[in-house]
Formats: sequence, structure tokens, C-alpha cells
Amino acid sequence: MREVAIVGVGLHKFGRFPEKNIEELGRVAILNALDDAGASPGVIQAAFTGHVLQGTGAGLRVVNEVIQTGLLIDVTEKACASSSTALRHACWAIQLGLFDVALVVGFEKMQRGLLGAVTDPSAVTYDQLAGIRIMPGVYALQAMKYMHQYGARPEHFAHVSVKSHRNATMNPYAQYQKALTLEEVLNSRMIADPITLYQCSPTTDGASAAVVCAREKAHHFRGKPIIIAGYASGTPPYTPAGGGDLAEGMVESIARQAFKMAGLGPEDIDVTQVHDAFTPGEVFSIEALDYCPRGEGACFIWEGKADINGEKPVNTDGGLVSRGHPIGATGLAQIAEIVWQLRGEAGPRQVPRDPRAGLCHNVGLGGCNITILKK
Repeated sequence: MREVAIVGVGLHKFGRFPEKNIEELGRVAILNALDDAGASPGVIQAAFTGHVLQGTGAGLRVVNEVIQTGLLIDVTEKACASSSTALRHACWAIQLGLFDVALVVGFEKMQRGLLGAVTDPSAVTYDQLAGIRIMPGVYALQAMKYMHQYGARPEHFAHVSVKSHRNATMNPYAQYQKALTLEEVLNSRMIADPITLYQCSPTTDGASAAVVCAREKAHHFRGKPIIIAGYASGTPPYTPAGGGDLAEGMVESIARQAFKMAGLGPEDIDVTQVHDAFTPGEVFSIEALDYCPRGEGACFIWEGKADINGEKPVNTDGGLVSRGHPIGATGLAQIAEIVWQLRGEAGPRQVPRDPRAGLCHNVGLGGCNITILKK
């Protein structure tokens, strides 16, 4: 099958924009991606969109803000992994020769407050009613288990937020661009012990976009091509007790598939984006990606090894915790950050060593997506 390249990426700044609708958010991201690629709207042959809460026809409304040429516009809903899934669909279509050039867009406008995973009252289970299946609670229970097993401390998880907010001060697209001290994170309002308010990703408005094409067509575009070298997706394995461990089984298996497709290993990845909806998620994810042994992830981050100047930079743009988490746009925003890093275009947050390969880990209801990019 044909190789696929990303030749343009663009974002609308993440944050709160009550005066803007999704069409305006999406238009800005699309135009930024087209400008980055040096492409006109007319070269786009298909569009693949991802969102969650915006209603029927949202993908058509957003893309038609810029392109009205009768092209295919598909919509994907996979919760927080919607736009990274849309990117995979675009890859499939290009690899199969159905299209040469496609647009991928993720967008979302979110209400304040806790995001509910189940909207059908008949589908609510006992543990959800008891409050132990809301997402902060799920991560908190896993964090408690991790601390018991490996001796980690609440400070270790809080430090993830300190790192993320420090990185976001250098990201003009981030929702929160203010550095936080460890004390400020630990002393913020308790949400689900040991997770405090500043360890939770916010609900956010935002949009992200990418122009992708067959590799042999990349020379037609101005943007430096970044190759989609490997990808894999999957869902958590069955556990008789229900639930299971956020970091056991699913991510390890999917990562092996993606590494095999890319012909790379964990040691080859120079910069990484992981799905840190809550700070323990970053710890669990880097262990599952085999960046460090099980039980050592908390200390790995605490010791600065995941800093921009560290041996394995993680969430250089601030991650979900500080960049923001407009669920439909998050996956593609991760992709954009890795593209900028591999091009050497990340400005003050650029990783110092010349990066050759990067990885995105994006989780939604419907499983996990791992995407590996390389120069």
C-alpha cells in the first residue's frame, strides 16, 4: 500500500470562546492547515471529521465553511479519540488509492462541568450511580493501586501537572499558559483522591486540522512532509471483574502493532504525546509504551526524564491537562505537535536533539489509537 504523508497542520487556539460556533473554530483550523501545506481548498478530494457533542451534520457544516465542491465528508465519533480515528480513516482511503489528498478535521465546543460518559439513563450501571466509574474516579482508583504497589507518592502525579503547565507557557495555542508550583497543584481542590483540580484536563473549545496525501504527491505542497509510519487501534481486553487496569493489556498490545508497522521500537521515539486526561494517565502510558519498566514511570517523570530537555520528552505542548481537551479535536492536536517537533518548528518548546520519530497515544470510548510519525 502507498505511504501517507502529513503536509499541513493547523489549530484554532484552545480555550473558552462563547462568541464563536464550531463552524468558525473549524474554519480557522482548516485555513491554517491549508496555508501550512501551501494548498488551495480545491485540491482536497475528501474530508474526514471527528467530533462528539455537536449534533447531526456538524462535519458537513464545518467543512463547508471552506470547501463546497461536493466532496465526500465523513464523520467519526470515538469520544476523545475521534479525530485521531478520522486520521486513520483518511490513511486507509489514501493507502487504498481511493484519494490522493484528504483533509482531516477535529472540533468541539464543550459545556463546563464533569463530562458524562453515558447519556442513556437505561444504560447507567450501579458503579456509575455509586460514582466509581466517572473518569476522575477511575484514574484515582488506579493511582491508589499504583501507589500501594510501587510506593509512588501524590507528589509524583502532581509533578506531571507542573511539567505540563510549564510546557504550555511556550504554546500559544494552549488554554492555560500559566506555570504552577507543586504546592499550587497539591493544594488545589480535591476531585478524587489523590487527583486535585489542577491534575484534571479542562473541558474546552477548539479545532484542529491536517492535510494528508499520498507520499508521492507530497512534492506538490509547501509543507515539509511527515510520514505516517505506523498506527494501530484496539479496545481493552475482557476482564471477568469488569473495568481492568488502564495501563495493562490494551496499550502494550496496540503499541507493539504500531511499532511493528513502523519498523521502529520504543527506543527510536524522540518525542511523545500521551493522553493525560488526568495526571496518572501520563505515568501509566509511558510504562505501557515501554519507555521505562512497570512501577518506575512516576519517578521517571519526577526526575525530569520526560521534560523537553529530558531523554524522553512527553507532552511538550502542555498535554490535555494544560493545552486543553476539546474531545473531538484532541487527537489531531497531538498529531500537529509531533509534526511541528519533527520539522523543528515548535519554537521555544522544541526538543533539543534533532527528532526523527514521534508517537501519539490517544484514548477514547472505543479504544486507544497509537500513531507513529517519522521524517
